[in-house]
Amino acid sequence: MEFNSSTFILEIINFLILIWILQRLFYKPILAIIAKRKAFIDQSINDTKLLQQQAEEQRSLYESRQQLWEQEKQAALTALHQQIDIERRLKMEQLKADLILERTKLNVTTQHQQREFQQQAQLQALQNGAHFASLLLKQSAGPEVEARLVALLVNNLKTLPEACNLCLQMLGNKKTLNIKVTSVYPLAPEQHAQLEQQLTELINSPITLQYQQDAALIAGIRLDIGAWVLNANLQHELIGFTEIANELE
Repeated sequence: MEFNSSTFILEIINFLILIWILQRLFYKPILAIIAKRKAFIDQSINDTKLLQQQAEEQRSLYESRQQLWEQEKQAALTALHQQIDIERRLKMEQLKADLILERTKLNVTTQHQQREFQQQAQLQALQNGAHFASLLLKQSAGPEVEARLVALLVNNLKTLPEACNLCLQMLGNKKTLNIKVTSVYPLAPEQHAQLEQQLTELINSPITLQYQQDAALIAGIRLDIGAWVLNANLQHELIGFTEIANELE
């Protein structure tokens, strides 16, 4: 086979023309398509990275908010438990105070009832004592008891307080002073004399004694000197005993 230079040159020219045609008609469009595809892929990758970054940011934000919510929830639960504890303590303190108040009221009521019971018992005892003393004195009283009471009154007239003596002396400014002498039994002449002598020494004016009897005195004597009343009788003592009982009611 012989080498033909003209054919070789023509083949080279044909090859160059083919290369130019391929580059002109196929290679540049393919490169442009590849470049566009590469740019689209790069853009997609960038968009994907951006979306992934945004997703990470959203996830971080969600986790932060979730953590914040958990903290707020824990803080709210802690505050709620503290408030419940405070309310429980306040309720317990109020309950204790109410119990103490009720116990105090109960004690006061019990003490008041005990005092009333004691007062009733004392009143009943005094009333029974007064009734028993009245029955006993009525049965045992006699002229001897009355004589002793008259002697007691005469002796007491000798030791009256200064204020009583002044009042009796002022009563004696009248011309004649009437004195009523009340007894249960008739007085003996010596008892009359003792009374008149003692009253004359106390009152510096003429006196008139009016004697009368009253069984209600039980035993003893009563002197009515103007507005003054001097008692030495069992009825007066029993009345005083009864008044003490009435004051306890």
